[in-house]
Parts: sequence; structure tokens; C-alpha cells
Amino acid sequence: MNTPPSPPGPERTDGPSVRIGGLVPLSRPGWAEAGRHVLAGLELAVRDANDAGGIGGRPLELLVRDTAADPRKAAAAVDELAGLGVVALAGEYHSVVARAAAARADAIGVPFLCSSAVLDALTDRPTERVARLAPAQSHGWRIYADFLLGAGRTRIAVAAQPSVYWASGTRILRDLLAPHGGTVVELAMDSLTAADVCDALVDARATALLLLVGHPDPAVPIVRAVRGDRRLADLMIGAPAGQPEFTEWADLLGDDGTAIPFLRYLPERLGPLGARVEKTLREQLPEAPSFVAFEGYDTVTVLAAALRSHGTDRSSVAASWPHLAVEGTRGPIRFSRPPGIDVWQWAWPPVQVVDRDPRQPDRFRVLHSG
Repeated sequence: MNTPPSPPGPERTDGPSVRIGGLVPLSRPGWAEAGRHVLAGLELAVRDANDAGGIGGRPLELLVRDTAADPRKAAAAVDELAGLGVVALAGEYHSVVARAAAARADAIGVPFLCSSAVLDALTDRPTERVARLAPAQSHGWRIYADFLLGAGRTRIAVAAQPSVYWASGTRILRDLLAPHGGTVVELAMDSLTAADVCDALVDARATALLLLVGHPDPAVPIVRAVRGDRRLADLMIGAPAGQPEFTEWADLLGDDGTAIPFLRYLPERLGPLGARVEKTLREQLPEAPSFVAFEGYDTVTVLAAALRSHGTDRSSVAASWPHLAVEGTRGPIRFSRPPGIDVWQWAWPPVQVVDRDPRQPDRFRVLHSG
């Protein structure tokens, strides 16, 4: 693979590096494909920052640790990276893991810019040190609930595994749908097989099934079972957490994996920066870049702007969040404190409901925007 060289930057980068830590799931049980995309975006943005002169002429260096979807491993990585002198932390995909990383980073005084995790309660208390690019779950899933209502799907079943994240999603959907006559029935996947799910859907007369479960198991077996059950021919399958975004989903499910709406955090059309980044990521990744790769890129872009404008010590980075205005791949990024959110939040990234086109599975259709 030949990647064209980046244009030369205005300055040389020399002297001691400015270190940031990257937290990403790169091994099971983490969603490794998502982690690879986050990392690709982080690494490309570091290269671009260094091509543009680094941080005051000093190179920006990324130290990466695999969280493997393990909150304890993430917290330990925060301690390790802090000991190595990072000025800030970036990344993470899994909400429960990001929550553990945020708590530990806040406790030891390291600023953390979360790339992709959406759980509203990213921290237990208000903090100045933590910021987030991904939209809060209550915001994105409200848009998904609007899509369900617009599609006439009001009898909703959720196949859910035990998790703070999935429980939060179920509660959000129930609260949003109830005023419109919608109902949510929870199918506990710690005790049901895929065949049991099909029977329960028929009994509940569900019009939609939402997959609030891990990928590939049990998501893939559930989809296969439902698609193969004639009783459920009119049922919509949805995956608000974004499982169908990644090529592994399409590889495992083929046509069965199409027409399953999910949330994606991209605009309908990328601007010049986003288009350039997409082109480069396509050359680096073995598949088309997901929105998660753009989140990774934007994370380092924001941190580089903070380090250049406010200084390279941890307290200065943490103080910078409300003062930043950064052009990201998906639009202008500013941070505020929306009601009910205890971290500095980009309010809001673009949100779409999309699915894979049954006629062309590698193409995504935009079904709803918010």
C-alpha cells in the first residue's frame, strides 16, 4: 500500500515530544474493528499535526494501550500512561470502559477527551477535566426514537444483555416512546436463545426488534434466526448502537445484515477536511472508514489545538475546553455543558439513522437526520 506523502509543514518538529495517551479496544472481548478505526483516526491526526509543525516545534507522540473492553484494564492504563508523562488522554469506544477511564483520569488530574463513548453519565460528578466528542446517548437515541415513531413502529422489543449502557438505552427509549403510545418489552439475553427470541417477538406482537447486545455474539445469531422466521417477515430489526456500520457485520450476515437501521455520527456531506481525511483513511484501512475513525481524528485535532493555544501542562489542557473552536472533519467543534451532562460536551455532532442498502450492501442509505 502506497500512501502519498503529506504536504510539508511550516516548521521542523524536534526536541522532546509532547505525549498523549490513546485508549482503544484492540482485542476481544472488545470490539476490535471499532478500535482499529479509532486508532487509525488518532494516528492520522498525529501525523497531520506533526506535518504542520507539531506543538510549538515539538513532535506530538501517541502512546497507545489496548483496553480490550475491560474497565479495570483501562483504569490501569490511565495510571501507566500518566506515569509516562502524557499531558492528556484520548479515545475509547466502549461506554462502560470510558466511564472507568474518565473516573481514574479525573481522580489523578489527567485531562481526557473521549472519542466515541456515549453514556450520558460518563462521570459520577461534574468535572472540568473530561470532555467528549460523541453525542450523549439521550440525544442520539432520541433521534432514533423519532425515526421509529415516524416509521410507525411503536411495539418495540429490545434484546438486551446486562450492562449499564444497554439498561440506559432501554430506559431512554421507553421514556421517549411512552408519550406517543409506544411500548418497550425487554428480552433478557442472559436467559434466552435466538429461537426463544423469535417466539417472544411473536407473542408480544412486536413491530420492531432492537439489538442491545454484543457483536458478533449474540447479535449475529439473533439476526439469522429472525430473518429465517416467516412469522416475523414484517418485523423491523434495528441496532441503534451501530453494529452494522462495520464490515465484519456485512461479512458475517450478507443480505441478512441489510435494512437494519443504526445511528451514525456523520453529516450527509463531508467538507474539505473530512473529504481529505476520508481519502487518506481509505488508503490506510482494509475497509471503508467508519464514523468512528473520524471521531478518532477529531479527538487529536482538538487536543493539538488545545496544546498549541493553552500550553502543554495538564491543567492548561483541562482549562481549555470551553474556549476552543476547532474545525473538525464533521463540522465546527465547540464544548459546552448541556443540562444533565457532567462533562464538557460537543453539542452536538451530526446524527443520522442509516442502514445498509439491500440492493447494494456496501452502500449506506440515510433514513433520518437529527
